[in-house]
Amino acid sequence: MNVRSLTHVSFRRSLVAAAAMICSIALLVAFGDNARAANGGASADGPAKATVKIKVKGLDGKRATIMSRVVIKGSLKPFRNLQKVRVYLYRDGKRFSTRRVKVHKAGNNYGSFRTAFYVREGNRYGVRAKYWGKAGSRPVGKDSTEHKVFRVRYVGLAHDQCGRVVAGFRKALNRLALVPDNGRCFNGKMERAVLAYRKLNDMSRNARASKTIVKRVFNGKGGYHVRRPGLGDHMEAPLSKQVIVFSRGKKPYAIFPIASGAPATPTILGTYSFYWKDPGYNEKGMYYSSYFIRGYATHGYQSVPNYPASHGCLRTFISDQPRIYNITEIGMPVYTFGNAFRGKVEPYKVKDSGGDLGPDLGATGGLDPTSLD
Repeated sequence: MNVRSLTHVSFRRSLVAAAAMICSIALLVAFGDNARAANGGASADGPAKATVKIKVKGLDGKRATIMSRVVIKGSLKPFRNLQKVRVYLYRDGKRFSTRRVKVHKAGNNYGSFRTAFYVREGNRYGVRAKYWGKAGSRPVGKDSTEHKVFRVRYVGLAHDQCGRVVAGFRKALNRLALVPDNGRCFNGKMERAVLAYRKLNDMSRNARASKTIVKRVFNGKGGYHVRRPGLGDHMEAPLSKQVIVFSRGKKPYAIFPIASGAPATPTILGTYSFYWKDPGYNEKGMYYSSYFIRGYATHGYQSVPNYPASHGCLRTFISDQPRIYNITEIGMPVYTFGNAFRGKVEPYKVKDSGGDLGPDLGATGGLDPTSLD
């Protein structure tokens, strides 16, 4: 055999060895792929890669109407038994809830999860989910989503309107110590609570629950700050606001609109206490009167303007007075203070606060003082 033949044989053997090596590598790769598939994507060197995703449902565009239900739906891959995902909820940049949500098997090697909440306040919400991984024989790594962000849409409310938003608005008024009626409908008692809120905040004096009012109330803005908490369970009458406030220490619990004494017969100022209660109507048309000094009383009346107009008493709406009468007790302190006129004479007008707050709707804010609803 010559040198050329030896070279040719050696080259053929090299080709055969290379082909055998390629086949071996291919078999190893295939075996590794099959092993990772059998282990849900995990390799011998580490856990399977996790993928978690979420979608936010219940939005109108990128907004959620106040008191609406928002649903977070998500998926996680790969699926393992007993998996849980943490869902983080943010309101105006601060986390207000963390939920551990169970993952349910939904398909071929992936699971799904969901949670929901009601939008009750705030301007902007954020949602994200995180999976912290799983150890064991079939380990899975960590993964998290980006923030899903949406804003809150507030709506104005009208008389006789009913529903979840009205019910939520009623509770928000209660948290500010205003006293609407129970239920899910916007009635006269709720209108008077709105009127009291507007008076407290020097807004145009009417009963309109505009979008601005609804937003402020849901977010707890514009509450009353008690001036004399040391009086314990007592009544305050800040005459510049034309409301009365019942408070236990520094915590108010009931606020009502009133009309105090006119310029010629102003309400007496100072600290007193209730000493006499007279149920029903008297000969002067005073309804369920609670007297705190001489002839000065808190009572219902057929005329309750938005400005000081009485003979010195604190006039209330006929429909509100039974509640007020039941709250007042003999010996309860009464504190009257402030300038009811602010240098002006009747009828006193507050300036319109602008936006969608609406105009002053006359002497009683558009309400009937004798209405029983």
